[in-house]
Amino acid sequence: MYLHSGCQIAVSPDTKCFAVDWLGVEVTRATLGIIGMGSIGYKVAQRARAFNMKILYHNRNRRRKEEEEAVGAHYCEKMEDLLQQSDFVMLVVNLTPETHKLIGKKELGLMKPTATLINISRGAVIDQDALVEGLQKKIIRAAALDVTHPEPLPRDHALLKLNNIIITPHIGTATVQAIRMMAEEAIANILAVLSGQPIPSEVVPK
Repeated sequence: MYLHSGCQIAVSPDTKCFAVDWLGVEVTRATLGIIGMGSIGYKVAQRARAFNMKILYHNRNRRRKEEEEAVGAHYCEKMEDLLQQSDFVMLVVNLTPETHKLIGKKELGLMKPTATLINISRGAVIDQDALVEGLQKKIIRAAALDVTHPEPLPRDHALLKLNNIIITPHIGTATVQAIRMMAEEAIANILAVLSGQPIPSEVVPK
């Protein structure tokens, strides 16, 4: 949040000095709540540990003890407990009927007023109308969204008019290396099917 607005201040033709009381929030030793501890959520936890963050997570299935200990993660059986304790809440879940609008007015109300909501999963996991209200009324401090519903948002959408939100255009995997790895994985799956071999990245409906 402060990086974005700080950049605007730094390059603005109206800037004559930098305010000394313009302060952000420390990530180091803050509490990160990860909702969805699959492979991506776990990688987030690995990176967060480098900042000495306290890591809470909520997931359908609890991770093995040794996996929790490797990143210092603590399991929250109830998502509500995670929401109440976290300084940063990150959504890393698949979009399913169960996770559609997983975060709404009630859930935002459980979060700290100083908390930031981060969504790197799918836009529809958040009730965007509730998020607009929550940000306008300072129910939570801020939000950072790499995904929205729809993408892109209509140019007159209320989220685009707020100053306590960062929205990026679904660029979580937008690197040359990531796209190349995705293409190579797709090719490996195609070749496996054509040769009658087990599919490396098979998606099995539950």
